[in-house]
Amino acid sequence: MSINDNASLDTSRMGGGGGGGGRGPVIAGGGGIVGVIVLLIYMFFGGDPGDLTGGQPQETGQGQSDSRLAEKCTTGADAKQDRECLMVLGENSLYDFWNDQPDLAKALQDAGQDFRGPNRVVVYQGQTQSQCGTASNQVGPFYCPVDERIFIDTDFFDIMESQLGAEDGVLAELYVLAHEYGHHIQNVYGVLDEAQKDPQGADSGAVRVELMADCFAGMWIQHATETKDANGEALITGISEADVKNAMGAAKSVGDDEIQKKSGGGVQPEAWTHGSAKARQAWLLRGMQATSVNQCDTFEVSDPNNI
Repeated sequence: MSINDNASLDTSRMGGGGGGGGRGPVIAGGGGIVGVIVLLIYMFFGGDPGDLTGGQPQETGQGQSDSRLAEKCTTGADAKQDRECLMVLGENSLYDFWNDQPDLAKALQDAGQDFRGPNRVVVYQGQTQSQCGTASNQVGPFYCPVDERIFIDTDFFDIMESQLGAEDGVLAELYVLAHEYGHHIQNVYGVLDEAQKDPQGADSGAVRVELMADCFAGMWIQHATETKDANGEALITGISEADVKNAMGAAKSVGDDEIQKKSGGGVQPEAWTHGSAKARQAWLLRGMQATSVNQCDTFEVSDPNNI
């Protein structure tokens, strides 16, 4: 993926991770593949980490933008060299894209609202606290609707590659952020709660919500090269077929059936929370071809795993 070295990065909507020391809790297997996958099956890309910590709200330490990121992440060139700065560039691009979506703007206007991005995109290392509970790389990236923040430990990308089989790549990592941003858009639209009403199964509301977020991520990928910084400079100047293949591979690696296979058990669709590998790829691709958010409506199809 080609990033504009001269693009200016805005860290004002980014948050810094609070303290905590060390890594997140180790569950079922001492941090090995089984332990990680048990957690991923439970909540990767949209589960509620609060359930893992008793469901009690936690105060966060991210009240202000992260001065550390502001110092080191100033241009697109920094995003090429540093994963945290890459997340800043991704947030800037996603904010610009979704802030300019006519379907979303009309829906918000009809509701008497203006567009709002996530309260913060929190990039941290080790562990930190969210209003949904403890965040760590063992839990994985997630969106917390209580405080409208996205939490990402960039070390998680190494886990995604080494234990889940995703290939290393810039667009694969930005796909993760774009998916979580998609959950915020669902929250703005008022559809995110459908996951909690029907939380499990191949045809569940949870699966439909997750696949819709993949489709939203695809919409951003389609238009990423059109997004600009505050000065009108392009943030991303090119996305190749190899980049798209890389993102599609990441989507496949986090399919419920793929994770179940890696955990050593059989494929159990009744336990799915995110959709099959094939479905995740299909909805990501649909987003890359969509001309309206309405084409990402997973609740309008009879079987979201077969489109």
